[in-house]
Amino acid sequence: MAISGSEERRVRDGGADENIIVNPEFDSGLDGWSGSGCKIELHDSLDDGKVVPVSGKYFVAATGRTDTWNGVMQDVTARLQRKMAYEVAATVRLSGANVSPCEVRATLAVQTADGRQQYIGVGKLQASDKDWAQLQGKFLLNSTVAKATIYIEGPQAGVDLLLDCLVVKHAQKAEPSPAPDFENLVYGANIIQNSNLDDGLNPWFPLGPCALAVGEGSPRVLPQMAQESLALDDEPLNGKHIHVTNRTQTWMGPAQIITDKLTLHATYQVSAWVRVAGNMNGAPQNINVALAVDSQWLNGGQVLARDERWYEIGGSFRVETKPASRVMVYVQGPDAGLDLMVAGFQVFPVDRKARAKHLRKLTDKVRKRDVVVKLTGADGSAVKKQGATEGDCGVEVRVRQTSNSFPLGACIMRTNMDNEDFVDFFTKHFNWAVFGNELKWYWTEPQRGKVSYADADDLLKLCCDNGMCVRGHCIFWEVDSMVQQWVKTLSTDDLSAAVKGRIDSLLTRYKGKFRHYDVNNEMLHGSFYQDKLGKDIRATMFKTASELDPDALLFVNDYNVEGMCDIRATPEAYIQQIIGLQEQGAPVGGVGLQGHVSNPVGPVIRSVLDRLAVLGLPLWFTELDVSAANEHVRADDLEVMLREAYAHPAVEGVMLWGFWELFMSRDDAHLVNAEGDINEAGRRLLQLKKEWLTHARGHADENGEFRFRGHHGAYTVDVITSTGKISQEFTVDKDDSPMVLDIKV
Repeated sequence: MAISGSEERRVRDGGADENIIVNPEFDSGLDGWSGSGCKIELHDSLDDGKVVPVSGKYFVAATGRTDTWNGVMQDVTARLQRKMAYEVAATVRLSGANVSPCEVRATLAVQTADGRQQYIGVGKLQASDKDWAQLQGKFLLNSTVAKATIYIEGPQAGVDLLLDCLVVKHAQKAEPSPAPDFENLVYGANIIQNSNLDDGLNPWFPLGPCALAVGEGSPRVLPQMAQESLALDDEPLNGKHIHVTNRTQTWMGPAQIITDKLTLHATYQVSAWVRVAGNMNGAPQNINVALAVDSQWLNGGQVLARDERWYEIGGSFRVETKPASRVMVYVQGPDAGLDLMVAGFQVFPVDRKARAKHLRKLTDKVRKRDVVVKLTGADGSAVKKQGATEGDCGVEVRVRQTSNSFPLGACIMRTNMDNEDFVDFFTKHFNWAVFGNELKWYWTEPQRGKVSYADADDLLKLCCDNGMCVRGHCIFWEVDSMVQQWVKTLSTDDLSAAVKGRIDSLLTRYKGKFRHYDVNNEMLHGSFYQDKLGKDIRATMFKTASELDPDALLFVNDYNVEGMCDIRATPEAYIQQIIGLQEQGAPVGGVGLQGHVSNPVGPVIRSVLDRLAVLGLPLWFTELDVSAANEHVRADDLEVMLREAYAHPAVEGVMLWGFWELFMSRDDAHLVNAEGDINEAGRRLLQLKKEWLTHARGHADENGEFRFRGHHGAYTVDVITSTGKISQEFTVDKDDSPMVLDIKV
């Protein structure tokens, strides 16, 4: 039930700071509480006084648990308000004989006013029987609810779950992040000492009991990605490299301490030449630049060496949480017994503003077109000068772009439809959509034979009503853990029939409705269907989808390809996979880069796009999100990705994998907080959208022409003469030749 208007005002005025849980510390016994599929008991101590409450006088134990969903629950229906963010803190512990650490979850079960059942994951942690732990989380109700119950659940059957206290109250809004201080940062300055080895091996040291020596014969130019960031055409190296021998472990290699060289929140690009020597036995070798930041490990870039050539390695990293007490950078990876060589090692902070300036020039070439507004009289002749100032004919022209045609979309979910603030932001700022889960097989057929497209239908109607194009994500998902259990139990023949039934059902129902389909998601990272049905099944999926919906563009879709951080998902591996599908007759129509990136560096992203562009297929960022705790850094990351995509001729669209807090797969990735406030990353998106709209005004020249160069998209032009105003709508399409717009005045 919804709260009254007066109650809503009280909540907004500060009443929501109160805990909405009744009897949260069990001072009144078990009042307000009940067991979910089990018994609950009140205790002041357990295990001969070894377990005592940490707040209040009592705690509760859920006993006789026979399933993971058994636990402690409380009905909170009358005390929740929709569109309000709540924070949850539960003090929990396990009890029993020979108890191993288990996951404990807080879950909100909701029945909406229209009868739909929802389960909202609030938070989780690994708990043990050794001490109390605090489970924390947040949630938001989009819809008006008929019933809402919060559960503390999760451990395996037979384990007693203890709850000491539960707090659910209005989440405090986070203070805006301060902008990082980069005043003393020297962009492009290599923080690696003695990178050129002119001073021997000082201050390099071997990680582990391997041996370092200075060798000759390495490349004499910086790797291409470093050159692009540093704006160097041909920066010579001296041909020296570190040669690592006597490697008895994969992690052994050259290392250097860079602790005092780092600036918090700055993004550092990593670049080097690397090489492997020795008997590789035909096995490709992973080479990795790694950083040990106190107890944390960061990936600075990876490359797969297939032979003894020199390879460029590139990547990036950032230290965000606090100034580290010790940071070590090192190169590792090849098998034990193989020699490793490293040359031209660069680690430097990137100048994102300089990169943005460069990308604006590329954007002007790729996303704009020359337009000539030609004014003619009733007889078809050009409007002539009539007492106007020298050089024009006195006719004013005002051009306003109303929308950019570049596809910029976002992920939405069925529950989001119930929040009008979410829908308003979505429909105002995006022109494409993709469904987070609602089209996936495990969602439409969670149990064999029980098929429902109701959620997908609702989302599709919302998009169609607002004139939005939609991507179909996804027909199949190749990763084993993403396949529903009943599918895994099928025999080969039954699985083959189920696969055919799934694709027939989905594409027949929605023929012509989805512009794209991700046919078999993440084939670089999984092989469930291929392992069960043979190597031809992937191509068969594409061919069948094309037969059922010939107008849909069929995509491969995978993650980590764009980041140089995953040897399973190199651009070369992706290209090889796509060509292999094409050779089997699969009509692959597009290449999906999911884009779940961290610390993006423009030239690294651009390098991947350039490599994939040789396929001649449209490239899309299909699930783009960036994650940084500082919203200014997050905004910079988002701008990097959007500018690189918009400035590259092979990229034909970008889909954000969400934008609203609590409805994204990654933390610290949202552009709008749970209650609708736009943060710095959201504002940056809107600034870029505004930048990518062209407005021009001036006077037609003495030949009756007004010229401008504008972004592709829809426009309105007003022509103002001495006798009145003429308005006309037109569209600037992609083309190298100037567009001529004839207007009679």
